[in-house]
Amino acid sequence: MSSWPLCAALLLAIGISAAPSGMAQNRKVTDAEVDRIAKSAILIDTHNDVTSKTVAGFDIGKGADDNGHTDLTRLRAGGVGAVFFAVFVGANYTNGNHSANRALEMIDTVRHDIVDGHPNDFLFATTASDIERAHKEGKIAALMGIEGGHAIEDSPRLLRDFYALGIRYMTLTHSNTNNWADSSGDTEKAGVTHHDGLTPLGKEIVLEMNRLGMIVDISHVSDKTFWDALETSKAPLFASHSSARAIANIPRNMTDEMIAALGKKGGVVQINFGCDFLSQKSADAAAKSGGMQKFMAVMERYKDTPAKQREEMTKLRAEMARTAVRATVADVVAHIDHVKQLAGIDAVGIGTDFDGVGCVPEGLDDVSKFPNLTRALLEKGYSESEIRKIYGGNTLRLMREVEKAAAKPSL
Repeated sequence: MSSWPLCAALLLAIGISAAPSGMAQNRKVTDAEVDRIAKSAILIDTHNDVTSKTVAGFDIGKGADDNGHTDLTRLRAGGVGAVFFAVFVGANYTNGNHSANRALEMIDTVRHDIVDGHPNDFLFATTASDIERAHKEGKIAALMGIEGGHAIEDSPRLLRDFYALGIRYMTLTHSNTNNWADSSGDTEKAGVTHHDGLTPLGKEIVLEMNRLGMIVDISHVSDKTFWDALETSKAPLFASHSSARAIANIPRNMTDEMIAALGKKGGVVQINFGCDFLSQKSADAAAKSGGMQKFMAVMERYKDTPAKQREEMTKLRAEMARTAVRATVADVVAHIDHVKQLAGIDAVGIGTDFDGVGCVPEGLDDVSKFPNLTRALLEKGYSESEIRKIYGGNTLRLMREVEKAAAKPSL
């Protein structure tokens, strides 16, 4: 018989919790504890889509807008230290080869509208050291990741150009399969395959990303593309905005085997805050509503009129919010727990997908609400050091490993 019950009883008798980190302790958490973590952690969100609004004229410094999740005031209130702004290129831009042009517009909105427009608050960053410097200066580090590998128009030369402009990760696909990598959006969901994962060009692109020091992002890819990328890459990968499929069974989430393998190679699963990524009930409701199809239709219909596109997206988000089954802060903690159990505390991070999803959890309504997650993690038994890892330490470590791999002559 195990001695655990006796040990637990003795510990409880003297007022010490016997529950391991990550298990419910139901203890009272003080505001001082939450504030201490907010000040000491560098909270890095690896995927925020507010850029789809700023490129259409939204000023991130002027406060809340429609049903959005992100602005400067709320970033400050939430204690956010760094944001990877999404350089999102919709699949519709492949028509007529406009993908690279759109990527350049999205890069410009980060560098011009966000960073240059608010230089006292944002610091343009491309390295882990830049993020730490921004934190010391009391600024928010602004980084960029391309969402949708079709943005490079099948050209390693364009990949290098985008790196020179500051791109530090690329999501190999979006919801569409491109010419060199299968997507979960039209492979897993449709039950078909196009390339059976990565093509030879796809593997060349992954290796070139390694050589440059660009993080390989496997969110949105098909399962076979994930395994091919993991085998090919010489540096750790991450999922910039994905969660656990065992809890919410959607193709965009990762299987237990994928999570364990990613963690073993030093990767990080950045938990997505979209309701359907977190809760099966939310996922089922979202599937019935056809939200993704409506989203892509609006993007295509109004691609040449940014103001109208923004107006229609506002209406669509409001509609989706009305019909959604909302997830909770506890659902986010459940996914963090799951990844930790499978791959260890070093494999968990945060990639909210704020302003890229129509439904977010109750209590995590926007970027200002991170203290609610901090409190929930403390209540669950996570230590301050573990929360600092989840919030940014793991991402900084991964970035340094990617930077180190790029410095090796063999690449």
